[in-house]
Amino acid sequence: MRVFFVLAAVGIGLFLASCNTLSKKECLAGDWDGIGFTDGFYGHSPEARFEQHIKSCKRVKVVPDRAVWKKGYQAGLLRYCTPEQGLWWGQRGYAYVGVCPPETEPGFLHGHDLGRRQYWLETDLKRVTDEVKSKEEELEDLSRKLDEAPEAEKSDIRSDIHNLEWELGRVRDKQRDVESELDTTKAAVTRFLSQL
Repeated sequence: MRVFFVLAAVGIGLFLASCNTLSKKECLAGDWDGIGFTDGFYGHSPEARFEQHIKSCKRVKVVPDRAVWKKGYQAGLLRYCTPEQGLWWGQRGYAYVGVCPPETEPGFLHGHDLGRRQYWLETDLKRVTDEVKSKEEELEDLSRKLDEAPEAEKSDIRSDIHNLEWELGRVRDKQRDVESELDTTKAAVTRFLSQL
């Protein structure tokens, strides 16, 4: 299962890196069922994606087969619109474009929302941790400066140190809050996966 997710991530990167959705070779090969499956599996918006394929294949004078592509797309969408996939995509910060059918969308969205919460908390934690580190380094610099400063400047530096210590305390409190919320969310993810 892990290999599957790694391959999916690599595939996403390759798809996003390209301006054209399809290469000339893919257009000429015309595996519209397979291309549709891949598009559905990655949760692309169907109309926009198919229009991109039309533009990509125009340069080699190939017109994609919409009916065959759509059949593949629907099959791929069945694999995409699961709670596990919702979680996986959410944990990586990907947006959902509303493609799942009504019968599978609630499960997908539950996983996706949980995954997105985890993603944003992890992002926030990294930002706050970087801010803590930056303020700690700044505090060390001010402490060194205080030791080397002439007596007339020490009062201002002490005031700067006091203000910075207050800011550092505030940021550390925020860091603890985010860590706690992230732990709660990770526990919810574990419960979610155990219920599948």
